[in-house]
Amino acid sequence: MSAMDYDNDELIFLDDDGSVEEQTLLGKDWNILIVDDDEEIHTVTRLALSDLIVNDRKLNFIHAYSAKQAKEMLHEYGNSIAIILLDVVMETDDAGFDVVKYIREDMKLVEPRIILRTGQPGYAPEEQVIKVYDINDYKTKTELTRAKLLTTIISSLRSYQQIVTISQSRAGLEKIITSSANLFEEHSVKEFCEGVVTQISSLIGLDSEGLLCARAGSLLDREDEEVYVLGAAGEYAKFINQPVFTLKNLEIEENISRCLRLKKHIFEPSCSVLYISRAGFEAAVFVRQTHEISELDKHLLEVFLSSISVGYENVNLFHELRNAAFRDWLTRLPNRNEFINMLDKPHLFAGENYSVALIDVNHFSDINDGLGQEVGNELLRAISDRFQSSFDSIVKKGRIGADVFGLIGPDDLVCPKTINNIFQSSFQVGDHTLPVNITLGLCKLDNKRHIGIEILKRTNIALNRAKKNLTDNFEYYAKDIEDQTTWRLDMIRQLRSDFAARKLELWFQPQVDLLNEKVVGMEGLLRWPNGEGGYISPAVFVPLAEYSGLIVDIGEWVLEESCRRLQELKEKGYGHLRVAVNISIPQFRDRLFVEKVKQALSNANCDPSLLELEITESVVMDEPQIVIDALRSLKEFGVKIAIDDFGTGFSSMSYIQQLPLDRLKVDRSFVKDIKPGASAVLAETIVTLGNKLGLLTIAEGVEKREQASYMIKLGCDEAQGYLYAKPMPFDALLAFLEEHD
Repeated sequence: MSAMDYDNDELIFLDDDGSVEEQTLLGKDWNILIVDDDEEIHTVTRLALSDLIVNDRKLNFIHAYSAKQAKEMLHEYGNSIAIILLDVVMETDDAGFDVVKYIREDMKLVEPRIILRTGQPGYAPEEQVIKVYDINDYKTKTELTRAKLLTTIISSLRSYQQIVTISQSRAGLEKIITSSANLFEEHSVKEFCEGVVTQISSLIGLDSEGLLCARAGSLLDREDEEVYVLGAAGEYAKFINQPVFTLKNLEIEENISRCLRLKKHIFEPSCSVLYISRAGFEAAVFVRQTHEISELDKHLLEVFLSSISVGYENVNLFHELRNAAFRDWLTRLPNRNEFINMLDKPHLFAGENYSVALIDVNHFSDINDGLGQEVGNELLRAISDRFQSSFDSIVKKGRIGADVFGLIGPDDLVCPKTINNIFQSSFQVGDHTLPVNITLGLCKLDNKRHIGIEILKRTNIALNRAKKNLTDNFEYYAKDIEDQTTWRLDMIRQLRSDFAARKLELWFQPQVDLLNEKVVGMEGLLRWPNGEGGYISPAVFVPLAEYSGLIVDIGEWVLEESCRRLQELKEKGYGHLRVAVNISIPQFRDRLFVEKVKQALSNANCDPSLLELEITESVVMDEPQIVIDALRSLKEFGVKIAIDDFGTGFSSMSYIQQLPLDRLKVDRSFVKDIKPGASAVLAETIVTLGNKLGLLTIAEGVEKREQASYMIKLGCDEAQGYLYAKPMPFDALLAFLEEHD
């Protein structure tokens, strides 16, 4: 017997416990539970309905003979029971009502339809029972003829199916919301794509087996347009990040290609291929299936895909953002940030005897300037490719700076010999064959946990040290190097602080005429109090000031202070005395240097001829033209010029002749050589040269009377040293001048 036709919407979603048995039973028969303590009622009902077929499905009868048995059957079959034909009076007068209450309130089963039957009409009023209990019908057994029973069963099955469809749709939508929310939390392409496959399989009641593919070489740092497996579950999981053709499955490959080409879903009896598209990001999800997907499933899948397509776009954008933050745009290697992250977690890749190396390409700017930036970029890519081909994945690579690469790996691989061998042959870049020289800084990793930025700092210290190495192109980090660097930075910081607080002092050492020993001038000497009653040697802090660039500001202050003191000396009646000030090369590089000297003289209303600028040979040889031009301009303004430490360097006589000099200073090392009965050839040569050039000469470091006498015999004009006076503060200088006036 056939019932009226209507859509066959089978149950399509598993319960949360994933029961396969429930789905199988519903797919075959409608489960009808007969609950009655009369065996004859069971038999009659079964005979009356045995040939009934509704929506191509027969009835499956389940029998219970008491309320207790009914509850047991309900626990076994649950929501898979479509209709319950329930006797009211069994072991008790209200046993049937108790079962109804148990179904709806205790078990909270809302889908099964309940038809109450009673052999005692009038025992419970029909209207009251219908109102109180969630049942479909309440009939006496005598009025349930075969025709009426068929009508009741068919209408109840229709109600049951509609309720199940609504419930399944609601459950499906809830799963979509939950699945989408979970997926939106994923930022990894791999985890997101795997999650999509798993959730789709769950939605349509299948085991998780499928894969998500896309033309996404850029997501995998590859430059091709192949279709890759980005996420997979089941047997396909091993193919993640591989081209789809590596599956060697023509059906999958053709269906995915067709889906991406047609840009729409494809539903086949054995598989479905679902299309995802969002803001230019496309993907195809292949799902293997055992039965054809229903229309309801298709609708829910469309809702799900529409929802998670935003997540697919987000995960792609997040990947691009992560690449921007942690990948070098040119070489696709990890950048400085990611390299530090790797150093933060050495336990993920490093065992014992691991090293970090920084590789600096020497004179890279010359390539950019001479051949163009594009050639420079191609060279960097070529270096990156050679690293990739020379080292396997055990060695981690990165691009740390413009022309600096980083390596992390075993000591026998990340070492000077291996790395230098990589650069033995030239690089072919377009039409250019470029030899590349490098400098290496290396740091050995130990078993202790270190902060990544700290390891990078140590390796960089070694690299900077290697750049000063005259014998090798590499240097390993050692703690004393860092200690020295830390000390230097601390000293520079303190010097900067003390200079800002005006704690530096300008002392003066008198210079005398060798013949009459009258004071003719002073040399201004910088002093830095150490805060403990002593002073830090200029041999220590002047190089630090030059290294840090602070010497420019300090030098400007020394000039201003010297001019101010000259004006005070004039007011005290010593207007004929000059002050000599040392000038370093960073000051000459200051384009405003000449103007600053002139401004200091003008502000103090000083005679320019009383200010003498002292330069060393090394300053002249460092930037000869800059120095010569500046000194000529100042000479024209009236400033005197002296060359200090003459004869200790390797200056060119041609440059010396070009300098507008007034005085040569004989270095203390030559004066020290003067001993009774011995000649000081170098001192004699310098004095003679000065006389030949028409320059005054002054001897430094004169400490003994025989030294002064010898310099007089040589024809030297002036002297300064402990024989006459030590360096002293300005107030002490005034007292000294007054005493020796």
